[in-house]
Amino acid sequence: MNMEVLGQEQSSEQLDLEDISRKISFLDKWRQIFSYHRLRTNNTTPQNHECNHTSADENEDTTGIPQPKGQGHLPSSGLCSIPKSSIIFSKLGGFPISLAMTTKLRQILFGNTVRVFSYNWKKAYFRFHDPFSELAFTLEVGKGGARSIQMAVQGSIIKYLLFTRKGKDCNLGSLREISKKEQDQALAAALAGILWAAGAAQKATVCLVSEETYVASTPDYSVDNFTERLQLFEFLEKEAAEKFIYDHLQCFRGEGSHGVILFLYSLIFSRTFERLQMDLDVTTTQLLQPNAGGFLCRQAVLNMILTGRASPHVFNGCEKGKSQETLHGVLTRSDVGYLQWGKDALEDDRLSQVGSMLKTPKLPIWLCNINGNYSILFCTNRQLLTDWKMERRFDLYFYSGQPSQKKPVHLTIDTHSHHWERDQQEDKHGPRQRFSPVEMAIRTKWSEATINWNGTVPFF
Repeated sequence: MNMEVLGQEQSSEQLDLEDISRKISFLDKWRQIFSYHRLRTNNTTPQNHECNHTSADENEDTTGIPQPKGQGHLPSSGLCSIPKSSIIFSKLGGFPISLAMTTKLRQILFGNTVRVFSYNWKKAYFRFHDPFSELAFTLEVGKGGARSIQMAVQGSIIKYLLFTRKGKDCNLGSLREISKKEQDQALAAALAGILWAAGAAQKATVCLVSEETYVASTPDYSVDNFTERLQLFEFLEKEAAEKFIYDHLQCFRGEGSHGVILFLYSLIFSRTFERLQMDLDVTTTQLLQPNAGGFLCRQAVLNMILTGRASPHVFNGCEKGKSQETLHGVLTRSDVGYLQWGKDALEDDRLSQVGSMLKTPKLPIWLCNINGNYSILFCTNRQLLTDWKMERRFDLYFYSGQPSQKKPVHLTIDTHSHHWERDQQEDKHGPRQRFSPVEMAIRTKWSEATINWNGTVPFF
């Protein structure tokens, strides 16, 4: 009896081993098949890794050779770095980007067709702070060159919320009380307004990412698996552009959407390559400059957002350079202005001084470049710059974009204080560091002003 049971157990064990061996053989067969296909894919896919980040945003497409123009849909894995909610159907309309257009884009941005955007640029998008909060009207901004674009757009958002939308009071309280829907409306209005101005109030172009790839890699052009999927939409009315952007806002505000790059592309196509060539001069042949492994915006990009023209300089009109070449400055007053101060700036360099066109905009909102860091300064009184009596004593609000800032800084500016009050404040800060950089930037506009921080510790 025991021998019979033992024989049955051995037979059962043998069957188990045979079953396991059969399954291993089956798995090995499929492993070889998958390994073969993966090898083929890796050998035929153009690789363009710019760094070893492990996030999906940095991983390039590994689905194979890009499809030729108008052929085939990409598998979902091919768009792993961009959420599906930020991708449009190719049948939505518009027209696909071409190799000639992608080449011109690279040239005007980087000066060649090899460079691509860095990690900080790819992950930058437009996201507000929480609705109904102290900073409900402000964008969360990241690091790197995209930050300057986010802050420049922030100026237009404040312009809309304070001075453009109807039925709302122009005060700080109204900015704190905006809802999620009002945030979306403000962003759509700001982006559309900027693009419309860049298009000379005649046309705006909006770039979105399609589900298809239209441009393949060539010896002279390296794909980034993003630009090659662009679909362009042109609008001959500002309101139509604004509605389209609002309907597809997730393409600019969604995490992983590459929203800031999309906006920059839209800005360039709205301006057109032809107009850009006329805007620029010998000092600026490309819009971005390399910096610490990334790219910073040149002044031409910021001026294009502020004024509609990609003027390379901040002075008024045109000036002659050292070699008598004509340099292009700002030609007209814009709605949002610009202030600049740097501790290493040369005060006697006339070409680096901000002119009155930017210092005195139509509305009391300024993009500030303070020691290379971008921030926003604004006043809720629309009459500040149109009635000289308003400039005697007034309030400004400052948003730095730093994560540590939890509410706007309230500053009180007095341009007619007594000289002994000013001297006393200067002595308190010491002879070499009398004022914070923020105060120095404000004094480029109101030179004799004293600034009260109303209980906030001054930013240094």
